[in-house]
Amino acid sequence: MNKVLYVEDDPDIRAIAELALQDVGGFQVTLCSSGQQALEMAPIFEPDLILLDVMMPEMDGPETLSRLRGIEATRSVPVIFMTARIQSSEIEEYLALGAIGVIPKPFDPMTLADDIHRIVQENTPGA
Repeated sequence: MNKVLYVEDDPDIRAIAELALQDVGGFQVTLCSSGQQALEMAPIFEPDLILLDVMMPEMDGPETLSRLRGIEATRSVPVIFMTARIQSSEIEEYLALGAIGVIPKPFDPMTLADDIHRIVQENTPGA
């Protein structure tokens, strides 16, 4: 698990996450500012994991996930939603859409990589 595609429309959050993922977490990261950009970049970057904002203009996170599942290269790539919308019913909805987990916003930049590793490990058979 090394390559992370991060999709977030807010440039400040994107910058903080980039530092957290690259400098603290040691991930190779490609940033996208929209769902449409994610659809274009994901097949080229071939991520091991996609971090996906829920609330975005034009194409929200759930729609982006649905469209990523329609692309052969990203059909089985694990997705974690990052959102401030973390009511239990909302989290259940995200998981039902196929996400492996949800990271609440605001996130802690110092523990973001650990949160990702924990979610991935909890969803990896035999881990």
